[in-house]
Amino acid sequence: MEKIVLQGRGVIPGIVEGKALVCPRSITGWGGIDPETGIIKEHGHVHQGMCIKDTILLMPGSKGSNGWSCYFGAARVAKTAPKGWAFSRIDSSAGVASAVMQIPTVVDFPKEQDPCQIVKTGDLVRIDGEKGTLEILAR
Repeated sequence: MEKIVLQGRGVIPGIVEGKALVCPRSITGWGGIDPETGIIKEHGHVHQGMCIKDTILLMPGSKGSNGWSCYFGAARVAKTAPKGWAFSRIDSSAGVASAVMQIPTVVDFPKEQDPCQIVKTGDLVRIDGEKGTLEILAR
């Protein structure tokens, strides 16, 4: 496999590897996940029933109200949160959630390197929250 490295902007430092969970329409924060289990419960979500725990969660940005960060913060406390995440474009709710979560975070990718378009759910990826990179290790 050809090495694929996407360059964004690092927000929260740290390096993590894991299976990607790509949510191209994000996840509703207020009730979109069960923070006790990490299960996506948003009705009609492409990944409804899947778990965010220990994944590298990729989303275009946040979805819903400022309560978005509360649900992901609660997942962190319950130890059901992703290991790291990346946002195509950061927004205020995603920024607050990143500060609350304190997991490696990469944001603001060029349009031609949008991780929600390039990475596939199940790909093994590495993110470096200091360098701002997302690398696909295996498909």
